[in-house]
Amino acid sequence: MGSDIGDLFTRRETELTELRGQTVAIDAYNTIYQFLSSIRQRDGTPLKDSRGRVTSHLSGLLYRTTNLAHAGLKLVFVFDGIPPDFKAETIEKRKEVRKTADMEWKKALASGKTDEEAFTYAQATSRLDSTMVADAMLLLESMGIPTVVAASEGEAQAAYMAGNGDVRFAGSQDYDSLLFGAPLVVRNLAVGGRRKLPKKNIYVEVKPEIIELQTDLDRLGITREQLIDIAILTGTDYDPGIRGIGAKKGLSLVRKGKTIEEILSELNESIDGLSEIKEFFLHPDVATDYSRPLRWGKPDESKVVALLCDEHDFSEARVTKAIERLLASSDAMGQSTLDMWSVRG
Repeated sequence: MGSDIGDLFTRRETELTELRGQTVAIDAYNTIYQFLSSIRQRDGTPLKDSRGRVTSHLSGLLYRTTNLAHAGLKLVFVFDGIPPDFKAETIEKRKEVRKTADMEWKKALASGKTDEEAFTYAQATSRLDSTMVADAMLLLESMGIPTVVAASEGEAQAAYMAGNGDVRFAGSQDYDSLLFGAPLVVRNLAVGGRRKLPKKNIYVEVKPEIIELQTDLDRLGITREQLIDIAILTGTDYDPGIRGIGAKKGLSLVRKGKTIEEILSELNESIDGLSEIKEFFLHPDVATDYSRPLRWGKPDESKVVALLCDEHDFSEARVTKAIERLLASSDAMGQSTLDMWSVRG
């Protein structure tokens, strides 16, 4: 879920047309969970094949990624590696949340509650296993889209690639990419069109948003290390934060020029593994041996059809149409060879 520090940033809305030709390192797990959460039937049941295997993530990856490629974006998906040891507690808590949500979803269905109520519970039950990850990577590679496996956290890897100049943007809904030092972050790529506000019959248009790290740090008058302190005080994937401290209160505390250690001492609070967490945000484990320059290939229709249609019961007509759009996008941009789809490292 990342750190709840979004209120600190200026998010500039943009159009997909303005992102044409830009390269984006997508936090794969973050994006896939969005698809698993949102691509469901009215009662919250995810899309499944004839053998009961969930396919919502594959549907999202095929059709949304095709739309983004058609708009001229060049994506690379970054998959999580081994999480840091101090994330174990968060992982266990998420399992408990999913277990509780699953029970509430079943109760909602059994009691005949509205589809909206059942859907809300269902969204929190999303699970991603190794087989689903393998299928996702195979699909992307068959579509001609490069993948990178991070040493640890996908957002840290995406931030490294953006800071290293291998891509222009890190792409994620969370804000941790900024804590890891991504110069530019783009949000809302996995969603599009209109979104219904929770518990309201109001729809709003969802557009991509761009955040510039250094611009916001200058505006806030803080350093990236102080931003990390704020996030830790608020709560991250690696610590629960301090009760009663949100992003804005955390900002006011660090603006006084005190270290997080001094702040915690004054509050008579402590955070387990504080030094280790700070060091991980500042100098995360990343893979440096991924292929450079990044290369985008043309989709292999036979491989995509074999995975989605033969293995997972997708409509061959719809899948073929998506592949045709991918091919047309490549041709329209005059990128008929792999070298023309490369980015200098």
